[in-house]
Amino acid sequence: MQPNTLLDALLDEAGVSNAGLAAHVNRAGRARGLALRYEHTAVARWLKGQRPRGQVPDLICEVLAARLHRQVTLDDIGFGVPGGPLPAPGSPLTGFVERAAALWRSDEQQRPHIVAAPAVTGTPAVMPVWEWENPPEDVDVSRTGRTSVSAADITVLSAARSHYEQMYRKAGGIATRARIVGFLTTETAPLLRGSYSDAVGRRLHRATGGLVAVAGICAYDADAHGLAQRYFHQALRLAKASGDRGLGAYVIALLVNQSLFMGEYRQAVAFAEAALRAAGRQITPALAADLTAMQAKAYAHLGDGAAALACIRRAEVAAERISPGEEPAETGYVQPGFVNVQVAEALLSLGDLAAAHEHASMAVGTPSHDRGRVHRLAMLCQIELRQGEVDGAARTAVEMTERARGMESRRLRDRLRQVREHLLASGGGEAREAAALIDGALRVPL
Repeated sequence: MQPNTLLDALLDEAGVSNAGLAAHVNRAGRARGLALRYEHTAVARWLKGQRPRGQVPDLICEVLAARLHRQVTLDDIGFGVPGGPLPAPGSPLTGFVERAAALWRSDEQQRPHIVAAPAVTGTPAVMPVWEWENPPEDVDVSRTGRTSVSAADITVLSAARSHYEQMYRKAGGIATRARIVGFLTTETAPLLRGSYSDAVGRRLHRATGGLVAVAGICAYDADAHGLAQRYFHQALRLAKASGDRGLGAYVIALLVNQSLFMGEYRQAVAFAEAALRAAGRQITPALAADLTAMQAKAYAHLGDGAAALACIRRAEVAAERISPGEEPAETGYVQPGFVNVQVAEALLSLGDLAAAHEHASMAVGTPSHDRGRVHRLAMLCQIELRQGEVDGAARTAVEMTERARGMESRRLRDRLRQVREHLLASGGGEAREAAALIDGALRVPL
């Protein structure tokens, strides 16, 4: 039995306490000739996942509909067909918004069944991408609600996305996630439930999609992969509602990166192909470079050297066409040197150490934000160790560790641990000193 996050979220939105809902249900029951005597303890059991008997679920819908001034269905309150699946991501936006808001609230409250959920694979992982790529499209995303959404509201959402992205880069996903999820719950959800025209709604869904994608990045960085995947799927649905194919392709790039991490290499290739195919001319050079570089890494892991090298060439051509002033805010992570470190990783998997070292050195020699530099230095250190350049690798590791200070990220900790193990295995004096420095950094708990 899992907690009923949908009912919980609707009670919060309606401003109704457990005792208040029980009293309203009792009164609504009397109007139907039912003698009900529910108290707050009964509502607490419903929120824990217990389904009330008889007409009570319908009465709950009636009570909440009156409070919220809109229709509320059994699916909306988590009491649809027992054991049946949740509505698909391609369902009407009203239901999607309620499920999204319920997830945000559950994440904010650190509900274990949400935070610790495993990532899905197979058809459940593929369907959101297929639904984004294929019809039907959203003909009209307008909505009637209590609050009128303005252009200024959308500007705030866009500013928040940039703010939390910068926080993520400087402090890591663990520290940033609670802040961005709180913003989604208190500031974003009411706007999605507000009043807006189709034109304003598309801009609203686009801005929200960008923000939700960053929440997914933070969850991924915190090792909450099932939760990250759900955020990415939400962002993809929001991208479809916005009509911005480029935003959808960006979200799929995040799914490709997660697929690579989970070892789903064929899925990574297929997702990248879907993004490149469906977005077409809305694919910017930066996004094309990232998608094809990640395909190169996937092919390299699959042992297909020819396909990997072909993707590397396409990534390099796309990277040469990047014009920062013409890129959307979301692709700002594709900074100079970014593609080089991606290519270096692919070449390392193919066993071409000399070429991998050249690309990693170019990446490290190009300015980047601290988080990106940590990853670049970790890749260079790994290559240097493979080439037997132990003292050089130790110096690289020292800089990497210093750059990582202050960042709360499980992904970066993974990189630090890997480098430490490789340094100790090399047996050099400077390498042992660098490993000891990493030890000290890892002792600080997240």
